[in-house]
Amino acid sequence: MTSSPTRRRTAEVTAVRRIGDSAPHSAFTDLVRYAGTWFCAFREARTHLSDDGVIRVLTSADGRSWTSATTIRQAGADLRDPRFVPRPDGRLQLLAAASSGSPRTFDTVAWLSDDGHTWGDPIGVGEPGVWVWRAAWHDDVMYGVGYATREPRFARLYRSVDGTDLEPWVPTLFEGGYPNESGLVFDPDGTAFCLLRRDGDNASAQLGLARPPYREWRWTDLGVQVGGPALLRLPDGGLLAGVRLLDGVVRTAICAVDPERGELTELVALPSGGDTSYPGLVWHDDLLWVSYYSSHEERTCVYLAEVRLTA
Repeated sequence: MTSSPTRRRTAEVTAVRRIGDSAPHSAFTDLVRYAGTWFCAFREARTHLSDDGVIRVLTSADGRSWTSATTIRQAGADLRDPRFVPRPDGRLQLLAAASSGSPRTFDTVAWLSDDGHTWGDPIGVGEPGVWVWRAAWHDDVMYGVGYATREPRFARLYRSVDGTDLEPWVPTLFEGGYPNESGLVFDPDGTAFCLLRRDGDNASAQLGLARPPYREWRWTDLGVQVGGPALLRLPDGGLLAGVRLLDGVVRTAICAVDPERGELTELVALPSGGDTSYPGLVWHDDLLWVSYYSSHEERTCVYLAEVRLTA
């Protein structure tokens, strides 16, 4: 395992900008640098749970000034929680859930783009009722973690060689305590880490670790409840998480992850509160760039923070 989880860090928020506020409710973000350009995706809708969600994709050359690249809609569906997946073939992939019907169903859809501005037709991926919430490529194979949106509740690991035809690789990755949203990263040596949110009676987050071929996972209870988790591996091998913390004052926080000790340690809280979290994390120019949403300024808007880390 090449990560250096015991490295002690401090963090300072050096800048915060509001970049998405054109809808009544702008939320559920992700962030990527693609072809030397910034892209931020998020959902625009009336409310957190309304049925009119569309995906807004913003773009920026410098991370400061942002313009709209496109808006993705799907007739009869509420599009939720877009996630960028950079592909080894040079294209950019976007995953999201399409929710419809009553009671609501959640199916995973994907779009492909050559430039981040123009996206192809939606492609259904995975299995009905299992929301593939996060995916990442390693050694020309994509792995994605999905979760059942109805009983029985479980998390499932998928494997794909093309990014759209998903094979259940570990049918029951985790069960108990309603496992759902996740962060997923790979070390250069192939070690995989998964930060898994849980709700219900057993709501403490889990940290999973596996080696190739990722059939067997070891899980550690982190003893803290999180929402909207994202994981990032730093150039020095350390692991960072962006999460919503629920231990008192609700906030979006950047945390250090220590796999050896099984600890999640808050480094800094971003300006946030209320309906908040779902960050995207990118390391660029020796800064941590974080997209997230929050309702601490009355309206629910999307923000971009710059965070300086010191080891």
